[in-house]
Amino acid sequence: MATRPRLLGVNHLALEVGDVEEALSFYGRIFEIELRGRAAGMAFIDMGDQFIALSEGRTQPPDVHRHFGLVVDDKEATRAALEAAGVEILSGRGLNFRDPWGNNVQVVDYRDIQFTKAPGVLRGMGLEGIEKRPGALDELREKGLE
Repeated sequence: MATRPRLLGVNHLALEVGDVEEALSFYGRIFEIELRGRAAGMAFIDMGDQFIALSEGRTQPPDVHRHFGLVVDDKEATRAALEAAGVEILSGRGLNFRDPWGNNVQVVDYRDIQFTKAPGVLRGMGLEGIEKRPGALDELREKGLE
């Protein structure tokens, strides 16, 4: 029997929006963003060794349960930025919001989850001092990932 490939991570997320320039403006009010590149009807936002591809042309209704999670260096600063921008924070567990095109976004703090970036990537992002909290370290240890 052939071995099956293992999932290693996420390279990028493709996100449909109504207008790329409006999306860059919206996400730029919430997060510190750096543009990786552009193509016709698209823009690519850097996330260290990963990226978000913004693509014009969203036509479906707002997402309810389908969502994607973004990892940030400071969840409470994200909450403050959302509030300052007048973005509705959705009820429920965690920090969730919808962008103007109905994409449901969940925000988690890097320090609280088992997701890790390689030291060189953190250094390149200017985050070499960010430390995992005890619960996240326990999760990493349980899987032999620390």
